[in-house]
Amino acid sequence: MPFREINSRMVEAAVFPGQRIFSQRGAMLAYKGEVSFTPNTQGGQGGLASMIGRRVAGEATPLMTVEGSGTVLFGHGGHHVHIVHLGGDTLYVEADRLLAFDGTLEQGTMFLGSQGGVMGMVRGQVTGQGLFTTTLRGSGAVAVMAHGGVVELPITPGRSIHVDPQAYVAHRGDVQNKLTTALGWRDMVGRGSGEAFQLELSGSGTVYVQASEEKL
Repeated sequence: MPFREINSRMVEAAVFPGQRIFSQRGAMLAYKGEVSFTPNTQGGQGGLASMIGRRVAGEATPLMTVEGSGTVLFGHGGHHVHIVHLGGDTLYVEADRLLAFDGTLEQGTMFLGSQGGVMGMVRGQVTGQGLFTTTLRGSGAVAVMAHGGVVELPITPGRSIHVDPQAYVAHRGDVQNKLTTALGWRDMVGRGSGEAFQLELSGSGTVYVQASEEKL
């Protein structure tokens, strides 16, 4: 387990010889030991094809490769950090939410329209997250960023969960999503507090929700 939470806004990563960690550029706060930091030009574990795919999709947040022997403190912009542990499954997350992740994880890009059809595309437009999202697959840990902390909500068959699209951070598992509307007469006249759009997630897995509607 390469990541350890120091506080709600900072994590420590253990770096070992022969292993790599990828992080967002500028996320290193301090380190000790013999550790090197180099701009990532090969698209991480997914290779050159993964890098090109993310650039075409607008998901190419600059990364750096962390190698050597020692420990590194990561944090960025004072955002809250949450550690996700993957055991062979896939995490779907926006690229700008990634603080750091295990180099053993395979990176990819997924078209949102493939999850929820046309409504998946609408979700991308409404949330401002674009039509693509980054995938991380395999066994390892991921440190994601959010506003106000993150809560994990389990998704079970037959019991869907509705999330404010702006509060959505990531999800994992066999999960389908679609955008639904919740417009009533109060919304039409601008006097209600209900959300006009909701992200409905169903299937089996976990959704990660931040305690804010603010984008990073």
